[in-house]
Amino acid sequence: MKQWVVVTGGTSGIGRAVVERFLKEGRTVAVLARRTGRLDDLVGAFGADRLRVDPVDIRDRDAVDAVIADLCRDGSGISTLVNNAGLSLGLGALEEGSADDWRTMIDTNVEGLLSCTRAVLPSMTAAGAGHIVNLGSLAAEHPFFGGNVYGATKAFVHHLSANLRVDLQGTGVRVTCIAPGMVRSEFALVRFGGDQERADGLYEGIRPLSPEDVADSVLWACATPAHVNINYIELMSLDQPFGLALSRAGIRKGPA
Repeated sequence: MKQWVVVTGGTSGIGRAVVERFLKEGRTVAVLARRTGRLDDLVGAFGADRLRVDPVDIRDRDAVDAVIADLCRDGSGISTLVNNAGLSLGLGALEEGSADDWRTMIDTNVEGLLSCTRAVLPSMTAAGAGHIVNLGSLAAEHPFFGGNVYGATKAFVHHLSANLRVDLQGTGVRVTCIAPGMVRSEFALVRFGGDQERADGLYEGIRPLSPEDVADSVLWACATPAHVNINYIELMSLDQPFGLALSRAGIRKGPA
């Protein structure tokens, strides 16, 4: 029977790099993501032999439950869940923020992650094995101007990971939180509403992490022996100072 690696938001950036790494390791991967065109691209690149794609918005709890239930049919199970899907919208002071942006971040980064995690746990606990990998962020530990709501959602991810580890003590299920710093991907482009020039400005003067750098950490944590739990990994570019080194003045002038 199949043992699925489930990756949310696996069509670009860190998520896609994680999917590629697991496929190269010979694992069977299911990708949950919203963009059907990107999902089709994945199948075109890697084939459908060990890859399943589902057009799911993780904010839709019923849709998540239905996909996970289907993956677990006929004795198959979930060996690994990589909670990668997440986003940041806007970069300004709280009083200038959009309530719609806040709700989207909370619904995706918090509620969506909770729904996916709860959906896979019965399969894992019944099997006495499994691994939950949550993508956190340096923003959860190091505040920066404009990181208010996004940083708070990632702080939730960090604390949930630690508490989930306690909940699952004795079940054989492992929990890892991985907190990258600045990564060159579409993340900043989404944050700035498609403004490529402004997104590129965030990386000026540094060589940021690549999605593959973060994916390597995910794979390493999952490859450790079953009795070893990697609780937390923080990684950042050698060029990056702690946090994002963004201030109100810096943002007013444009990202540095």
